[in-house]
Amino acid sequence: MTEHAITWSIAGLTAMGVVVRPFRWPEAVWAMFGALLLFAFRLIGPQDVITGVLKGSDVYLFLIGMMLLSELARREGLFDWIAAIATTHSRGSSRRLFVLVYLVGIVVTVFLSNDATAVVLTPAVCAACRAARVRDPMPYLLICAFIANAASFVLPISNPANLVIFAGGEMPPLARWLSTFMLPSIVSIVVTFGCLYWTQRQALAEDSVAENVPRPTLSASARLAGWGIVLTAVILIVASAMHIDLGMLTFLAGTITTVLVLALTRQSPIETFKGVSWSVLPLVAGLFVVVEALDRTGLTTMLSDQLALLAAASETQAAGIAGVVVAVVCNLVNNLPAGLVAGSAVQAAHVSDKIAGAVLIAVDLGPNLSVTGSLATILWLTVLRREGLHIGAWQFLKLGTVIMFPALILSLLSLVLF
Repeated sequence: MTEHAITWSIAGLTAMGVVVRPFRWPEAVWAMFGALLLFAFRLIGPQDVITGVLKGSDVYLFLIGMMLLSELARREGLFDWIAAIATTHSRGSSRRLFVLVYLVGIVVTVFLSNDATAVVLTPAVCAACRAARVRDPMPYLLICAFIANAASFVLPISNPANLVIFAGGEMPPLARWLSTFMLPSIVSIVVTFGCLYWTQRQALAEDSVAENVPRPTLSASARLAGWGIVLTAVILIVASAMHIDLGMLTFLAGTITTVLVLALTRQSPIETFKGVSWSVLPLVAGLFVVVEALDRTGLTTMLSDQLALLAAASETQAAGIAGVVVAVVCNLVNNLPAGLVAGSAVQAAHVSDKIAGAVLIAVDLGPNLSVTGSLATILWLTVLRREGLHIGAWQFLKLGTVIMFPALILSLLSLVLF
């Protein structure tokens, strides 16, 4: 068995471990185990491991900052306050609450990233469902999972995968980004809403929402945490327009807000740190190392050659094929490593903006097919587990098939035809 075949086998088993979670071990365990196997079999050297890990630096910093902000907001009661407002405005209608949560999800995803939707909005929705005494919270929680990916290419800051795709290349200027992705984003958001609502229509029809929900008092520390989130969003938008890396800025914003809130409340940072899902960091690092090993097998060169051949034959056909294939692959290996490989292939092939755009849409929207397709969905699952809730991989896959493919195909068509 050749070294390349062994590398591919370990990468495949790693992906399977992350998706299936044998023995119910966390996803990070399988990602790190795959990376260690590659190193143990000398399929990747120490320098390659370091290179792979360092490629995720901006993503790690981004995630740490967002998770700190989220945990602060949760602990200080900001989510409970938001939940009471949302429930009040729903005026006893489950359908109105569903639409309201979806609209909030769009705003959070666009301006704070899809990972923020998973870690910031999901606890708020859980709190809203408890306050509203809904029978089944899952229709509203599914919004957090699906809109997190469906709205994640409105802006460059809307998804950390966007940073990964352009790693080593130049992020398009904000004006060019908007002209390329605004229409596909609108299509993605609208179609995802329609399909998701259709799948949940019966549950919503049978549900009821409490009308008189007491609104908790918003403490000074909760206000400070809220302003920290708002200012972070503003900083990220400005940084994106100025081509500044987003990870360090997000990390600093989260850290400074944490220090200020803890100083105001005179709390120990230990409890806040305990609430952060630190396991996502080794998960991302392990996946980057696995991708680095795959790259040594000539994967990027092979993919870029195939993409260039498709583009030479037909730009429209190349965009369609690349979009669908990359979308499916993202659900097999997670969209962060898939985005890194796909981004490298796109840059090496020197294809048009439309083909590159199709790949990015696939990396951002495609993960709506499975529970492990994106880091945002994995974070969403983590929040659900902490709340004592569960959704099976097969159940999510059935929903994802109905929701993701129509949104993906129509978004790709709007990209290449208009």
